[in-house]
Amino acid sequence: MTGRFLYVELRPGQAVQDTLVLDKAEQLKALGHPLRVRVLEMLGQEAESQFTNRELAQRLGVRMLLKAGLIELADDGTGREKPYRAVAKTFRVAPELLASGGARDIQAAMIDQVQRAHALYSEQGEFRGAQLELRLSLERALEMMTAFLSAARDVEDEAAGKIVLTMFAHPPASQD
Repeated sequence: MTGRFLYVELRPGQAVQDTLVLDKAEQLKALGHPLRVRVLEMLGQEAESQFTNRELAQRLGVRMLLKAGLIELADDGTGREKPYRAVAKTFRVAPELLASGGARDIQAAMIDQVQRAHALYSEQGEFRGAQLELRLSLERALEMMTAFLSAARDVEDEAAGKIVLTMFAHPPASQD
């Protein structure tokens, strides 16, 4: 499943994109550390979320996120304080990059996010999981996951609270 994607460089003052397709290894590497993922989550929570250099300097990875094109300077910075914002509300990894095996860092960050969410929400009954073991090629599983996530985006309810859907496909960890 390959496709061409159009990338537009946002200038400060332009609207935040709904989705940015990650197609460069440096983008995945920038998201390979849980603290940088948290910075991006914080900047992307609201369309107007902006934080200054000093505010973001307290968190790890701002330079890497900026260099990878995942955050940008907001237009209303004054003096030494320069606010940043996420360039998109949602970041999606290009299937070609996933298929190339270049997603190891982001997968580790995804596992960390699942573990943090489980710790935060499982006791309240707000954490759900499902697992299925079956005979299926990894390529077909990726196609099905991509189709499911696309269908989920199509039925998104703006009135509902935000949730995270995380999917993995892999051979069994133990060969019983």
